Amino acid sequence: MKHLLKPYMFRNCLILLIFILSFRINAIEVENLYSAKVLVTSQSAGDRDKALKKALRGVIMKVGGKKIEHPLVSQAIKNHNKYVNQYQYLRNNNATYLNVSFNEEKINNLFKQSDLAIWGRLRPQVMIWVVEENGFERKLLSSTSNSLIPQSIDEFSQKRGLPLTMPIMDLTDLSALTITDVWGRFAYPVAQASARYLAEAVVVLRISDNSLIAQQNENSDCQPLCQTELLVLDWSLMADAQDERSQVFSGQYQGDDVLLMLNEALADITDIIYQQYALSTTNSNELQIDVANIASLEELIAVSDFLAELSAVESVQLVSVQGTNHRFKLSLLGSQQSLLASLKLSEELNRYIDPLAVPIGKDQVAVFYWGEK
Repeated sequence: MKHLLKPYMFRNCLILLIFILSFRINAIEVENLYSAKVLVTSQSAGDRDKALKKALRGVIMKVGGKKIEHPLVSQAIKNHNKYVNQYQYLRNNNATYLNVSFNEEKINNLFKQSDLAIWGRLRPQVMIWVVEENGFERKLLSSTSNSLIPQSIDEFSQKRGLPLTMPIMDLTDLSALTITDVWGRFAYPVAQASARYLAEAVVVLRISDNSLIAQQNENSDCQPLCQTELLVLDWSLMADAQDERSQVFSGQYQGDDVLLMLNEALADITDIIYQQYALSTTNSNELQIDVANIASLEELIAVSDFLAELSAVESVQLVSVQGTNHRFKLSLLGSQQSLLASLKLSEELNRYIDPLAVPIGKDQVAVFYWGEK
């Protein structure tokens, strides 16, 4: 539970204003982070117990951003009922699911007790361009392509809590770049075409039964068994869609199950992105920031609530006011770098950086402005 600290002596008398204020975090705020839906074969107590454990494992993976092995987590899964808020059975297409909601505060405390990192609700939008090579033919897949790949990407997104999107491949996309641009992993045109989707990170994923296999065979001492590898998959990632220099490349995944390779690749990509945004629970510290354009009491409350709701922030304190400039002290759950990475995803609180100024020193206070870009 996050609390605003003094000097908010006026806060109680203004509580009604909070309910009429509206502000938006224009990043991807992951919904249902602490809930999971699990397929069940029956509504028996035994099947329900198994489903509750599976649901809790899924939620811990979403909150933590990766599969977690820890003695305290294993103990929590055994005592899963302690973490359940409510559950209900749902039917969909002749299938029965158990929909479970877990207690956010208890799960976050579990992470703290286990010294595990928490990935907050505010997460980057990741754009995925998929190009398939079948023989001598290449095609770009869209979010509605007649393929199991878009569905698999969507399921992975739900499972790991990472917003993944594919292009719709309308006339705008088709005129913005070519298949050659994507296959060649040319950063500039791919980044430009991704801008309409407000992507924070961009992935190019290539699947081949032809040229990538030939390339792999040329680079290795290929024995006859090499011919049993039917497919090759690789990817490139721009972890910052605005910076082409951030592009990194994968090795190659070989096999005959494209969905298995796809999920392995997405897991590796998620781990890289996770390192930028995960919030360490073990090294609490403080950070002061200035918000330079707060002109009214309503804006002050909105900014304070916005900061307090950030996953990286434990508490917020207003420490000084000079005109419209308000200085806040933030007690952080994680590092300053993690907080600034999360704020980078927001369009409401924007950091001001003078391109002509000398680099900001260690003791200088970062300046932000409230309002949409």
